[in-house]
Amino acid sequence: MRNLLSWFVGRPTQTAGGDLPAVRQLNDLKGKRVLLRASLNVPIENGKVAETFRLEQALPTIDFLKEQGAKVIVIGHIGREPEESLEPVHKALSKMTEIAWGGGLKEAAAVVSALRDGEAILLENLRQDARESAGDESLAKELAALADIYVNDAFSDSHREHASITGVPMYLPSCFGDGFLREYKELKKAMKPEHPSLFILGGAKFETKMPLVERYTAIYDVIYVGGALANDIYKAKGYEVGTSLVSDIDLSKNTIIEDPKIMVPGDVVVEDGDGKKEVGIRAILPDESILDIGPVSLKELDALVSEAKTILWNGPLGNFEKGFSMGTEMLAQSIARSNAFSVVGGGDTIAAIRSLGLTDRFGFMSTAGGAMLVFLETGTLSGIEAVLKNPIK
Repeated sequence: MRNLLSWFVGRPTQTAGGDLPAVRQLNDLKGKRVLLRASLNVPIENGKVAETFRLEQALPTIDFLKEQGAKVIVIGHIGREPEESLEPVHKALSKMTEIAWGGGLKEAAAVVSALRDGEAILLENLRQDARESAGDESLAKELAALADIYVNDAFSDSHREHASITGVPMYLPSCFGDGFLREYKELKKAMKPEHPSLFILGGAKFETKMPLVERYTAIYDVIYVGGALANDIYKAKGYEVGTSLVSDIDLSKNTIIEDPKIMVPGDVVVEDGDGKKEVGIRAILPDESILDIGPVSLKELDALVSEAKTILWNGPLGNFEKGFSMGTEMLAQSIARSNAFSVVGGGDTIAAIRSLGLTDRFGFMSTAGGAMLVFLETGTLSGIEAVLKNPIK
């Protein structure tokens, strides 16, 4: 299987999304001011970008616009706190492509007016302005005033009704970037799997995943629920879950806990005051916490992977924050060995795959976590609907 970036080398002239307006359909971009919403929310450690996957996916669209002579204004957000800055992102991105620091919105108009054809700037974290997350129309108008065209290449953020996602397209002719269209195409493919099919769902917060589980039991042959999500099923079945993380949901009367298509690990790795150990799910003690999938279940999951022709995977099988990455890494290796078409998403999941050097062995790696789940559930996103109301002609 090909590395994701190699897909962009040929620079396709038609939309990869098929039915969505594409940036590469634009003609005569020389001198045009293009506002490019990118996915820039990457992990920062000690003031430096720790994982560049999302930045790498932004490059093809940035470079295409520059090569066409556009004046490129890249916008995005990072983190949740208003004091967080995109300056570390700029430092990392500037090592990949020539792009200047544009500063905050107050200076943006002057900086944009000084741009030459084929130049690009990155503006400061939009979430430093409370109007971004609020979806405020006044911020959308200010951003739109900087440009002639809007390009959404931030699939991972497009489930949010923020000013830069759903507001700006009201005021500018709009389309989608290469990365966005690639996400759209590959996730659409995963929604109509070749059988046998396997959907592996990890992470936490079952209440947010419930509609997805219910829908995909009718689409996929097996739904394998791992991570903290499995704890909710154990609890609903009356098993002891000790001090494990559980969701704010009661599944005890839900039919999914008895659905034969839905599987959970039969053994797990737990931790108590004396360390960690592997136990069956009926042997968990009140002072123990479930933190990873067990070895017997990993072998069973490996068998499912080897038989599957389509694999969809979102979310880790263990608690990454506490260092329990073994299950996730072994699953990644298992999928890498398979011949299945595989689609994977979620920050921790992608990080595990990249740390193992297995990127080339997966059919598609999504930049999205929550947006991927929303799209799989509904087939659309707020950002898609916004652009389709004012597409480029």
